[in-house]
Amino acid sequence: MFVVKNAWQSVTRNKGRNILIIVIVTIIAAAATIGLSIRQAAATARNSGLENTTITAQISLDRNKLISESKSDSGDSDGKPDFDAMRSALADKQLSLSDYQKYAKASSSVKSTYYTETVGLAATDDFQPVTDSTSSSSSSASNDSGSSSDGNGQPQGNGGPGGDGGQPGGGDNGTTAVSGDFSLVGFSSDEAVSNAANGSFTMVDGKVFGYNESSDGNVIISKSLADFNNLSVGDTISVANPNDSGTTYKLTVVGIYKNSTDSNQAMGGPMASTASDPANAIYTSVSTLKSLGLDADSDSSGDSDSSTPTTQLNYTYVFASKSDYEAFAKDAKKAGLSSDYTVSSADVENYESSLVPLNNLSKFALTLLIVVLAVGGVVLVVITLLNVRERKYEIGVLTAIGVNKVKVAMQFTLELLIVTMIGLALGAGIGAAASVPVSNQLLSSQVEQQQSQQASQREQFGRDMQGAGADGASSSTDSQKEGSSKSTDSSKSDSGATGSSDSSDNAKQPQGGPGGMMDRAANYVSSINATVNLAVVGQLLLVGLGLTLIAALVAVVFVLRYEPLQILADRS
Repeated sequence: MFVVKNAWQSVTRNKGRNILIIVIVTIIAAAATIGLSIRQAAATARNSGLENTTITAQISLDRNKLISESKSDSGDSDGKPDFDAMRSALADKQLSLSDYQKYAKASSSVKSTYYTETVGLAATDDFQPVTDSTSSSSSSASNDSGSSSDGNGQPQGNGGPGGDGGQPGGGDNGTTAVSGDFSLVGFSSDEAVSNAANGSFTMVDGKVFGYNESSDGNVIISKSLADFNNLSVGDTISVANPNDSGTTYKLTVVGIYKNSTDSNQAMGGPMASTASDPANAIYTSVSTLKSLGLDADSDSSGDSDSSTPTTQLNYTYVFASKSDYEAFAKDAKKAGLSSDYTVSSADVENYESSLVPLNNLSKFALTLLIVVLAVGGVVLVVITLLNVRERKYEIGVLTAIGVNKVKVAMQFTLELLIVTMIGLALGAGIGAAASVPVSNQLLSSQVEQQQSQQASQREQFGRDMQGAGADGASSSTDSQKEGSSKSTDSSKSDSGATGSSDSSDNAKQPQGGPGGMMDRAANYVSSINATVNLAVVGQLLLVGLGLTLIAALVAVVFVLRYEPLQILADRS
């Protein structure tokens, strides 16, 4: 009680010095509160932003790895690439439908699966694609395998993110190039239809096809294609094998749809075939493709002849959260998935890309926190040291009348603790009030910096040299404004972060001309709810106690070193 009473009297007696300490601790605490809240919000966004969000993933061929290994194995001394070795490394790497299904069954983390099979078909005299070209269909169909294979019979695709895959099934939801005049797309389920590569669509007439054998041969076509060929529901169309015009397939139109992304510009630019145009997409079931001998299993079984067009299989796994997706990646490896393949998710990677400014801000907050604590700690130690030296005579008197040195040291520690706690309380209040606006202002600066880097990159590639009416031409500001208007529900509810990337919209948008891939701007997280919670308060208390103990330790060392008689002798 003696120590507490003396400590309180000393605090109230030395108001000037203690007010200075309170101001210093308040500034330290406010800065620390803001830094800790930013890091807490960033960690929450990273860890739980996708926990309650449906995630899709694909298995992709790691083409870069295989090419690198083939180069190492060939060991050519002349420095020329061994094309045969690289083609051999990429050959026969296509996974079958049963392979994909095997990995799905091997993991309990898979919520659902769906897949599409896409094959290019040629026009006939009675059924023509929507195009302004007067060239015959054969020009786009004949020997057009260069756009759909790697030179070794392996179909190419836009590999899934992270794998740079040429593996069908690892592409961007089926947006791989196909040869011919039409793309006949077979869907496995309604879930696959709702995630069509060309985007969402609405039925304007008729109905959607079924998925069982009783609906084999039923298709739906776009309104543009129906109007171009003067077709209506119930009509029969005939399409041809692009490699053998003598082989035709009869299909029945049971519905006409209007695609929300319908365009008169073929996907992939002017060099793409008309089959890449969303208007020339014919939708059906995978059962129909199987009945025609055009499904992926028939294509890879070896029973079909060389004239059979290549079918691209795109298989998608659906997960309820990011943790399930990560668990599946491990389960697939255990089930025998070769290291030549990677499990990747555009949803996860786009979300992580959207967190780049937030991660940069988190690093900045950590640096600021370290600097503030270091400077503040040094200042507190110096003030404490001066305080002890000024009260040297008081220490000598107390110890001379019989007060234990330990109690004297405890008094100085308690004085500093009282002053520090007052400063921490004030700093925490100020930091709590300022954390949200300050953190969002800092994050806005990080987003602008990231956008500026993207704009600079576009300029380096000549992106901004296109005319205002060029395909895909848009300013970086417009792209970001459009992107920032979108947000994921999980970011708002779980992490307090908004403006995260909408990967599904990006994946479904047709690429309009050169530079289309570069025009995909990440929708960065534009704001965070950096509120002060119990975790931040707890961390702040630990910081305050740590600074107090460090400063108090200096006082304790000096108090224990002082000899009362020597102090009094020097005073006299």
